[in-house]
Amino acid sequence: MSNESDQSSKKPLTLGRGTLGLKRPMETDTVRQSFSHGRSKTVAVEVKKTRVGPAPGAPPTTTTPTRPNPPPVQMNEPPMRVPPPPPQPPRKPAVLRELTAEERSQREKALALAKIAAEEDRKRAVEEAKRREEEDARRRVEEEARRKIEEEEARIREAEAAVRAAEEALKPKPEVEIEKGPLPGHSVDTRVERVAPAMRVAVSAELAAKVGVKAVDDEDEDRPRRAVAAKGAPQQPKRPTAAPRGEPRRRTGKLSVTQALDEPEQDRTRSLASMRRARERERLRQAQRGVEKVIREVIVPDAITVQELASRMAERGGDVIKSLMRQGVMATINHVLDADTAELIVTEFGHTPKRQSESDVEIGLSGPVDEAETLEPRAPVVTIMGHVDHGKTSLLDSLRKTDVAAREAGGITQHIGAYRVRLPTGETITFIDTPGHEAFTEMRARGATVTDIVVLVVAADDGVMPQTIEAIKHAKAAGVPIIVAINKCDKPDAKPERVKTELLSHEIVVEDMGGDVQAVEVSARTGNGLTALKDAILLQAEVLELRANPNRSAEGRVIEAQLDRGRGAVATVLVQRGTLRTGDIFVAGSEWGRVRALVDDRNQQIKAAGPGVPVEVLGLQGVPVAGDDFIVVENEAKARDVTDFRQRKRRDGEMKGTNRSTVAEMIGRIQAGEAKELPIVVKSDVHGSLEAILASINKMATDEVTPRILHSGVGAISESDITLAKASSALIIAFNVRANAQARDMAKRDGIDIRYYSIIYNVVDDVKAALSGLLSPEQREVFLGYAEIRQVFDVTKVGKVAGCRVTEGSVKRGAKVRLLRDNVVIHEGTLKTLRRFKDEVREVQNGFECGMAFENYHDIREGDVIECFEIIEQARTL
Repeated sequence: MSNESDQSSKKPLTLGRGTLGLKRPMETDTVRQSFSHGRSKTVAVEVKKTRVGPAPGAPPTTTTPTRPNPPPVQMNEPPMRVPPPPPQPPRKPAVLRELTAEERSQREKALALAKIAAEEDRKRAVEEAKRREEEDARRRVEEEARRKIEEEEARIREAEAAVRAAEEALKPKPEVEIEKGPLPGHSVDTRVERVAPAMRVAVSAELAAKVGVKAVDDEDEDRPRRAVAAKGAPQQPKRPTAAPRGEPRRRTGKLSVTQALDEPEQDRTRSLASMRRARERERLRQAQRGVEKVIREVIVPDAITVQELASRMAERGGDVIKSLMRQGVMATINHVLDADTAELIVTEFGHTPKRQSESDVEIGLSGPVDEAETLEPRAPVVTIMGHVDHGKTSLLDSLRKTDVAAREAGGITQHIGAYRVRLPTGETITFIDTPGHEAFTEMRARGATVTDIVVLVVAADDGVMPQTIEAIKHAKAAGVPIIVAINKCDKPDAKPERVKTELLSHEIVVEDMGGDVQAVEVSARTGNGLTALKDAILLQAEVLELRANPNRSAEGRVIEAQLDRGRGAVATVLVQRGTLRTGDIFVAGSEWGRVRALVDDRNQQIKAAGPGVPVEVLGLQGVPVAGDDFIVVENEAKARDVTDFRQRKRRDGEMKGTNRSTVAEMIGRIQAGEAKELPIVVKSDVHGSLEAILASINKMATDEVTPRILHSGVGAISESDITLAKASSALIIAFNVRANAQARDMAKRDGIDIRYYSIIYNVVDDVKAALSGLLSPEQREVFLGYAEIRQVFDVTKVGKVAGCRVTEGSVKRGAKVRLLRDNVVIHEGTLKTLRRFKDEVREVQNGFECGMAFENYHDIREGDVIECFEIIEQARTL
C-alpha cells in the first residue's frame, strides 16, 4: 500500500500549453463488485468532475471583474461615485450547424422508439411488481396455513400426552402380568403395538372430559385412511413443511420396515390441500350468502322449452327440471311446456311471469276504424256469377269493349279476373269475373265475400242451373244484394219469364213480380240492355252509399295469385280502403313483400291504387293463397314477425288436421292389398285453378283407391318435381304450365309421365280413368249347366270317377263345379278330368254322357248333382 501511495503522490511531468509545467494528478476511487455465490471484488475507478454550465436557453451570467483596492480616501473628500457599466445584450449560444430534415426525422424517430421502449419497460415493471405482490400474498397464505397446521399438530400432541399421563396415573395394577421378554416369533415393538390399543380404549369418557379432549378410538384413527382408500386416485406428494425446533418432522417418501418398527407412531394431520379446499368452500358459501337474488320479469309464451325458460329466468336447467319433477312432470331439457306450467315454475322461482301469446303480433295490424268525416265515395265492386256457359265473360266483354272470352281455353273461364269499366258519365265500376264450372266453388265464394253487388247471369234458354243455385247461396251467405241479368235474350227459344218464375223457388223475387230484386234482360252478343244493366248497378251502389278513407295505409284482399317466370310471384289485389303505393311493405297471408310495381287491368303501370281499384302487385317473397288479407305494415321487421307466426300456425293446423288413425288404417289397407293409391304431382299457373283441381281430385277418393297429392304448387315444372315423381312413381299434371328444358330431359330419361292440360274437364276425366284402372276387377259368376251322377267307377291311379249325364246347359273342362246332395252344397272345387269314351274332351253339351273326376275329392255318390260354372272378371269404373 505504501508503494501505491508514493506513486500516487508523485506528480507526473507533462508538457503544458505553451509552457513546461506539472499536470494536476488524476483522482481515483475504489468500487466493490458483488457476484453470485457470495463472491466480491474491489476495483479501482477514475473519478472525473464535470463542469456544470448554465441551462440551455438561460441568459449568460455577467461576471464583474475584480478591481484592485483603491487607495485610502481622506475623510474631508466626498466619495466618488463610479457609474455602473452599461447593460450588455444577452448573447445567443453559438450554433455550430443546423440539423437537416433527414437528421431531424431520424432523431424524432429515435425519440419515439425510446418513448415506446420506456413505456414497455414501465409496463414490465408494473407487471413484475404485481407478480411479486401476488407471490408474496400466496406465500403469506401458505405460511399462515402452515402455521395453523403446526399449531393444530402441537395441540393434538399435547392432548395425547395429557391423555397418556392420565392413563399412567390412574392405571390399576394388572392382575395378570405380562411376561417379560418378547413373545415367540414377535419383537418387543410388536407386543407393545398389540397391547396399546386395549390400554387406550380403557380410558373412560369421564377422564377425557377432565383433561378437555375427545376420547380417541381406532375407528376415528382409521377414518382418514378409509377416506383416502375410497378415493382410489393416487395423491400427489406434498412438499414437507418445516416443523418447529424440537418437534419431529412429518414423514416424507416411502415407508420402510425399519421406519415402521423403530419410529414412534405419529398421528395423521390434515393436509395443506384439504385446508385450501375448506377455505375455498367457506369463501363460496359466504359469497352466496352475500349475493341478493335478482327478481326478473319473465315473458311466458304459449309454448316454451325448459332450456329457454331457464335461460329467461337466469337459472340452471337442472333446477328447473327438479322443480318440474316435484310437480309430477317428468321433463327433459328440450321438453316443451305449456303456458300454465311455465307460469307456475316462474312463480316458484320467485320471478314475475308475464303472459304473452304469439298472436299478439297481429294486434293492431289492421289499424283503427276510420272516422266518418274521413270517408269519401268509392267505386262499387261488382261480381258476375252464374252457371257455366251462360255468357258471364261475354257480357263483361261487351261492357269493357274487349274480347276476353275468345282467349279462354275451351271457351270457359278458369281464372278469376278483376277489371275496371269507366262509363261515359265519368263514373267507374270494378267488375270481378268468376268461373262457372262446378270445380271452382272456392273462387265463387271468394268473389262473393269481397264484392258489393252480385250480378247473377242466367241464360234465357237454359234457365236456373246447379251453379246458378250455388251462386245464389254464396250471395246470400255474404249478405250482398243481387241483380239478375237474363242473358241470351236474342235467341229464338229464349224464355225470360220462365227464368223469373224458376227464381221464385230460390227466394229471388224480381221487381216485376212484386219483389225488390232488379232483373234486366240483356244480350251480350247484340249489346241490348247493357245500358239498363249499368244504370241498375249505379242505382244499387247509390243505395248502399259506398265510402272509404283513401288517406291511410292500404288494406284489401288477394283475389288471385300466380308465379310468373319473368316477374316472380304476382298477386291480383283489390284495395278496399287506403291507398297502395310503390315501395310499401305489405303482408299477404303468410307471405310478405315490398311493392316493386303496380299494374292495372290494361297492363299499364301505375304509381298508386285507391279504394275499389284492382291491381297486380309485384314484389312478393312467395305466392300467397287467394282470399288472404292484404295489409300494409310500417316496417320489414313487423312483416317478418307476422308472416313467421302465420306460417307456424298454418303448419300446426295441417299437422293437427291430419287424422292419424284414419291414415294408419289406410296404410294398413294399402299394405294388405285392400286399398291402392295414385301418387300425383300437380302444378298450375294460378292458385285458384290449383285449388279447384285439388278439390276435384280429392272428391274421387274411395275406400279401395285414393289419390295422394305428393306436391302441389304454382309455377313451371322443375327438376325437383321430376325427382319427386321418380321416387314415388307419380303422375305429373301440368295445368297451363310447361316443364323447363332440364326437367323435360330428366323426365324423358327416367320415363316420367307429364300430362299437360288447359281445360279442367280433361284433368278430371284422366284422373278418374287412372283411378279406375287401379280398381280390382269385378268378379261375376256365370252358370254353365247341371250334370247328374248315374254311376260311380273306381279307376286305378285316378280314383273315383262319376259317370254323368248332362241335364242342362253344358260342362267345360277347367270350370268351377259344386257338388249338390239333396240340394245342399257339400263341395266346391274344379274338375280334374272330363272324358267321353275314354277321350279327354273340352266341353260336353246337354243330353250327352261323360265321366268327371274332382280335384282332391272322392266322396261322390249316385244321385248327386254337379253344378258347373265359371268366374269372369269385369273392369270397374268410379
